[in-house]
Amino acid sequence: MNLNQENCPEAGTGASGLQRPEAIIFDMDGTLFQTESLLLPAYHKMFDILREEGLYQGPTPPDERILSGLGMLLKDIWMKVIPEADESVHRRADEVLLKLEIEGIESGAGKLYPEVESTLRALKDKGFRLFVASNGLENYIHSIVVVNRMEDLFDGLYSAGKQGTETKVELVRMLLEENGITRAWMVGDRSSDVQAGQENGQTVIGCAYAGFGKNDELKGSDVIIHSFAELLELADRSRQE
Repeated sequence: MNLNQENCPEAGTGASGLQRPEAIIFDMDGTLFQTESLLLPAYHKMFDILREEGLYQGPTPPDERILSGLGMLLKDIWMKVIPEADESVHRRADEVLLKLEIEGIESGAGKLYPEVESTLRALKDKGFRLFVASNGLENYIHSIVVVNRMEDLFDGLYSAGKQGTETKVELVRMLLEENGITRAWMVGDRSSDVQAGQENGQTVIGCAYAGFGKNDELKGSDVIIHSFAELLELADRSRQE
């Protein structure tokens, strides 16, 4: 992933002295969870089902279409993947994909990125409040957390599916207001995460290890990390105000 990292210091270089946050907010797909290991088999099976039901004809769209849409709302993803299909097909795709993904999660398909759980536990032990803010569906996010036994780590799971928000900016704003948080780090791998942090006046930690985004996906991040465990170093070096 060849990021345009202008004004985006690496965690191990000039990124010292970030202000210590009250809370750290995490995107899910491409940040905590290795989405493609679960998504792509479900994606192909979903189109098999849509074809069997007579709702879709033709070959399955390229994997790149769904992967490039990660971080977007589902309704926007389907406009990218199958723009020619009507809304009823999009909603059926929602249902089928969610069912297949949850079945996959419960059977052990898909996994967290390396050191996610241990890093989250260490951050929790240091006194940080941890949250998830995702444009995904509620049951999907909840299933990942439950199956990976991380329920005790998060103070809240916020999702577009549960909160009914139209943008990540709105979702993060709601999270901050409902929990009385004024100083947070927004951690994510997509431009929507960068925008959500920036427009809510928060520090943005861009995650460069997933590789789903375009070249300038993380432009505007305050810091870019290349492994999840680098968050601990940033937390240890953060300054109290």
